[in-house]
Amino acid sequence: MAELLPPLSLYIHTPWCVRKCPYCDFNSHEPSTEELPEAAYLNALLNDLDGDLSLADEREIQTIFIGGGTPSLLSPAFYDQLFKEIRLRLPFSSTIEITLEANPGTTEQQRFIGYREAGINRLSLGVQSFRPEQLSALGRIHSGQEAVNAVRQAREAGFDNLNIDLMHGLPKQTPAQAMEDINQALDLGPEHLSWYQLTLEPNTAFFSQPPVLPEEEALWDIQEAGHQRLEQAGLRRYEISAYARVEQQSRHNINYWQFGDYLGIGAGAHGKLTTVDSQGQRHIERRWKTRQPEAYLRRSNDPRGFVAGKQPIATQELPLEFSMNALRLIDGVSMDVWTAYTGQPPAVLLARLHSAYEKGLLMEMPEKLRASPQGLLFLNELLTLISDE
Repeated sequence: MAELLPPLSLYIHTPWCVRKCPYCDFNSHEPSTEELPEAAYLNALLNDLDGDLSLADEREIQTIFIGGGTPSLLSPAFYDQLFKEIRLRLPFSSTIEITLEANPGTTEQQRFIGYREAGINRLSLGVQSFRPEQLSALGRIHSGQEAVNAVRQAREAGFDNLNIDLMHGLPKQTPAQAMEDINQALDLGPEHLSWYQLTLEPNTAFFSQPPVLPEEEALWDIQEAGHQRLEQAGLRRYEISAYARVEQQSRHNINYWQFGDYLGIGAGAHGKLTTVDSQGQRHIERRWKTRQPEAYLRRSNDPRGFVAGKQPIATQELPLEFSMNALRLIDGVSMDVWTAYTGQPPAVLLARLHSAYEKGLLMEMPEKLRASPQGLLFLNELLTLISDE
């Protein structure tokens, strides 16, 4: 059945961080003890994976992404053992991409060397800004110089595929300051840059006590100037908030946006899986795991006890679910991918796109699902039209 299924990735969640940032709505928690329970968490992750193994259906793992929280709080030895155990359970692609998110305030040279030796071949550094006043406002634990040092240490450790996470629209940030951050990041020569606007998400400290953010006009100026500068530097925008050099796009994230499958293990991890029944019918389901680290660890003796919820995606929901992902990609997604990954004919999707196409928010129908430049600016409106069609 593997040939009938989408490509498969693996997401691994690390729930701990040194300090919860006021803008963060991810599943992250300050540890209750000084030393993280690495051995217990390793055991829990593997038992969690054992409960999901049948969903892999003998497919190779194409990419792994370790997110958080702060995955770089865990030791290289932890990841070395984790990957060895995963390989005993699942085949890895010969070209597998393995990404680790790292906080510049929790890394040093030997740690980077250890991560590289464990098999991690891509780093994503959560820099966000290089300016002390912005870093302080965001609650980050590193300085701008520590971010620069982290990039240099990663290079010396052998990492040649590096992403820098950078935010804009920060508290009291001017367009000139935003451009200074971009220029500083470009001076470090990253292969990939994730550049996204700060948003005030529910259940965060910033949502409860909003900081002073730039005016709308300043945000537009930052967006336009930043886009031009990044493209000028050879980083092409391939997703709404992601820029990369040729052949250096995040393969893991592209699998998300193309509606590929992914296993999710770890506290609060989400997954999306496709199965095919004996009649050849596809069934697509989203599932998520227990969020609280302590509760997650208590379930480590029951491989099926980690799942906190499941949600099948009904056929009538597929056009919107697919579009919410595909329309993030600047080049869109071929209708061939729609058919291959959902098992549905193009007509099912095309029937939901007419209003958006007539309003000039879509391009290239019927060969490809792709937002127009206007559609990228008003993506929520575009998705509403697809939902209401």
